[in-house]
Amino acid sequence: MRGVRPDTAGLEAIRNQPEFHEQLWQYLNRCVSDWRITAGRQKAKDYAPLFARIERDFGVDRSVMLGVWGIESAFGDPFVQKNYMRPVIPSLATLAWAEPRRRAYWTNELINALTIIQRGWSTPEQMVGSWAGAMGHTQWMPEVWLHIGIDYNGDGKISPFGPPDDALASTARYFVERGKYRRGEHWGYEVRQPHSIGRNVWRPYGEWKARGVVRADGEPYPQPNATARPWLPVRGGPAFLLGPNFFAVRSYNPSMNYALALVYLGNRCVGGAPFVQKFPGSEPAPTLAEVQEIQRRLTVLGYDTGGTDGRIGNVTMIAVRDYQRKVGIKPADGYAGVGLLARLREGS
Repeated sequence: MRGVRPDTAGLEAIRNQPEFHEQLWQYLNRCVSDWRITAGRQKAKDYAPLFARIERDFGVDRSVMLGVWGIESAFGDPFVQKNYMRPVIPSLATLAWAEPRRRAYWTNELINALTIIQRGWSTPEQMVGSWAGAMGHTQWMPEVWLHIGIDYNGDGKISPFGPPDDALASTARYFVERGKYRRGEHWGYEVRQPHSIGRNVWRPYGEWKARGVVRADGEPYPQPNATARPWLPVRGGPAFLLGPNFFAVRSYNPSMNYALALVYLGNRCVGGAPFVQKFPGSEPAPTLAEVQEIQRRLTVLGYDTGGTDGRIGNVTMIAVRDYQRKVGIKPADGYAGVGLLARLREGS
């Protein structure tokens, strides 16, 4: 701890997080972007042997692993690591010192991080992550690194950085041990329901079919005896039957929307189709070229988008929101979509 100085970025993030109030379809379009799908399909090819080994050892489908890798770190993108990661020890020490609501949590995570260093798994210089201390390909907190992490590539250390073997295998272990992931079961399906079918009711897929709840793509349920429960996230939008593995994924982050984005991205990365049904008021997801055009046009107008690479992060969303406010677009939700692009083209 010698020489550690406060890093208040975490305190500022907690107290001043930008509010965008995204609708679910906007969140899905952003998370399951053209850029992420293209990158994920390439990673599926590049790391096919690793995914096959994880499926054999842990039973977690490669689509789920691609989804969590893509959502958490854009597949270990060095741009994210370089521009958005910071030293973890000062971040955690500052939060433990000055964030009263969860002081015990941050203190424990600081001690976990120091324990990792004491064991020789990493150094303070190597431990960089988010302002909250999450690190590496799948954004481990120190507690997960310490208690769930495994040396999957046999190099003698456990690391969320570098080759993705340890990060992905340990995350699969997390899904199994803490999320109770079930080998061989799908996370669920988009469905068409003839009427309201309630909530929190678990039934076998075969029984749901008998009640008129069928897959939106017209395919049969491959495991009619597996159980699932209904979920209608937005009235008038796509409906789903969710199996236990959806909630295993949700154990990584307690948001239903997060879990849906993760499994949806994973499905697209292994060749799955977009959702059949549309969300009310939704727009088609912008292509990579369209996002890049939005970023270029905003940059010309003097807004900082953090680059024109087609990736939508907080910097681009803040630029969009500021532009919306300036020209009177309501709501100023920060969403970089095809409607915004049409307005930018009109303005030019």
